[in-house]
Amino acid sequence: MDYGLIGEKLGHSYSKEIHEMLTDYTYDIHPLSKEEFKEFMEKHEFKAINVTIPYKRDVIPFLHEMDDNARAIGAVNTIVNKGGKLYGHNTDFSGFMYMLNKHKINPSGKKCVVLGDGGASKAVVAVLKKMGAGSIVIVDIIKTETAITYDECFAKHTDANIIVNTSPVGMYPKCDASPVDLQKFAECEAVADVIYNPLETKLIVQAKELGMAGVNGLEMLVAQALYAIEFFLETSLDEAKIDEVYQKIYNDKLKEANI
Repeated sequence: MDYGLIGEKLGHSYSKEIHEMLTDYTYDIHPLSKEEFKEFMEKHEFKAINVTIPYKRDVIPFLHEMDDNARAIGAVNTIVNKGGKLYGHNTDFSGFMYMLNKHKINPSGKKCVVLGDGGASKAVVAVLKKMGAGSIVIVDIIKTETAITYDECFAKHTDANIIVNTSPVGMYPKCDASPVDLQKFAECEAVADVIYNPLETKLIVQAKELGMAGVNGLEMLVAQALYAIEFFLETSLDEAKIDEVYQKIYNDKLKEANI
């Protein structure tokens, strides 16, 4: 494999078609069990890869170097093999910022609740901080040093202005699930979900029904892919291609779903 994606469960991935629309190499989807992951990284027989759940932090010990962005976030989704040495980057950061800017969601001075505390959450929190969020509350299933529980969130933080879901709740094939009931958040004005399959999660459907801005993760996925390709090939691409590919994928998926 020269270029591709590693993760544990990748049946839902659109990354192959996105990468192959953005550039002219073959991009492989390569699911790895936790046992296979270690051997794959030790051999590193690839030119460059993307990394997704649950390995965005697990890849770090195998890297020769990380850029400042990836180091600050503590998670890597893009790895380039240069002469047998692995270099880590995080393009989720740029992809999420693109998505917020595209939809004019401005966290400056706002109270933000981030659902989930994994690798994607770290990139989202970094973007929210950079864009001047007033406060950021991280919520997860169990309480940790960095996250509170959902019960605590419902008790103390229903005044959030922006909610971002980085948890897998609502992802294909369990599309009928939602991490929170947005009716509890009367002051919420915008909801972003990094999930891209289905095209609209139950959370985003409810956000729109309640008059909130609602954005799913497909644009973020396409944007982070373009920024990853720039690292893969040491090149520069036109950002206008993000919307072009997004529109094509979105419309194709709508037709497949007969929507």
